[in-house]
Amino acid sequence: MKFFAATHRWPRIYLAIAAITGSTALGGLFTEIWRTEPLAVATAAEPRVLPAPAASGIVQAQVSPQPSPPVPVVRPRAQSVADYVDVTGNAAAVNAVKLVARVEGYLDKIHYEDGQLVKKGDLLFTIQQDQYKDQLQQSQAQVLTAQAALIYAKTEVGRYTALVKKDAATQTEVDHWNFEKASAEASLLSAQASVALAKLNLGYTEVRAPFDGIVGKHLIDPGNLVGGGGQQSALAEITQLDPIYAIANLSEQNVLKIRANLGQHRLTLADLHKVPVDVGLSDETGFPHQGTIEYVAPGLDPATGTLLVRGILANPDFTLLPGFFLNIRLPMAKVDRSALLVPDRALQEDQGGRYLLVLNKDDVVEQRYVQLGQLIGALRVITSGLKPDDRIVVGDLWRANPGTKVTPQLTTFDTTSTGPPGTAAGGPKP
Repeated sequence: MKFFAATHRWPRIYLAIAAITGSTALGGLFTEIWRTEPLAVATAAEPRVLPAPAASGIVQAQVSPQPSPPVPVVRPRAQSVADYVDVTGNAAAVNAVKLVARVEGYLDKIHYEDGQLVKKGDLLFTIQQDQYKDQLQQSQAQVLTAQAALIYAKTEVGRYTALVKKDAATQTEVDHWNFEKASAEASLLSAQASVALAKLNLGYTEVRAPFDGIVGKHLIDPGNLVGGGGQQSALAEITQLDPIYAIANLSEQNVLKIRANLGQHRLTLADLHKVPVDVGLSDETGFPHQGTIEYVAPGLDPATGTLLVRGILANPDFTLLPGFFLNIRLPMAKVDRSALLVPDRALQEDQGGRYLLVLNKDDVVEQRYVQLGQLIGALRVITSGLKPDDRIVVGDLWRANPGTKVTPQLTTFDTTSTGPPGTAAGGPKP
């Protein structure tokens, strides 16, 4: 019993010593000994080699802080941006001409294939030429006759003028040959005009392309009589596709806005021809085709209440065809010289609208809702909600959660204008 009581007093002594010394290591050692086995068993077992006591003082675990993730950021780009109005219009041919027979005759030959691209002056149709060649030859013969009569009349005028001076002829005979001379001159002019008309009619037997374009299907087959009965028979239609028109109709509200932005100043025709027009097809992104204003109607159409605006642009590859629906962007003449632009791929969207991830002064990510303007290439104009010195997260968006402290890596627009959203330029994907 005495031994049993002694074994129960020793743990209390050990705990008291550990509390007095304040040594965490020593107290832990005594506690571990007490938990593992009673003192009597420990003394009876094989002696245990105890580890060297720790140095005096409290020992704490050293945990290295987790570094914040690096994310690429950019500052907004400030530049001049003009305000635009986007309207829907359509493409129209600059020239579309029906080729007609201007002289009567049988259609002799077709010199092109339906739908062929031709150059200005290319021969397309030939009408029977025999009668017109004969008419030309007849007119040329009349010219020769008139020239001979004129020469003879001039000779006689000179002869009789000399005879009158010698009293060998009368003045009446001189006057007669002067009349014959004038008549021959008039006949010569008439014959020359007949030659010109015969050449013109002969030329009309060849129908040529009036400009570069595409010729549609032929409407009359060879062997048919064309140009008869005083009617001009349409042989085919040729359409010019380069350049091409882009036609839009502006509403009265847009017209009033443009006039207000212009300060009620009416542009001259030369000024209008310098105004740019950007065009895109319905399946194209943005406005890849550029041109200029070519015509603006002097007033609103009373039937539609719109103002017709016509632009002209190059179309060398025939990308635009007459009748295509077009997305047309016209400048409003209002220029914002300090607009802020950010990469469009940095924008995100939720139920609250479009937003950017912006770092505050402590490099903590914040969610910033913004108002958007027009898209210029890969950059988006921000009309409100952003300051020039803000830092916008443009890559590794999966790391930049709102409220997270990150390590900013300031980069440039060149390295952030491409690539999918949520990844750094050239960096790994999550």
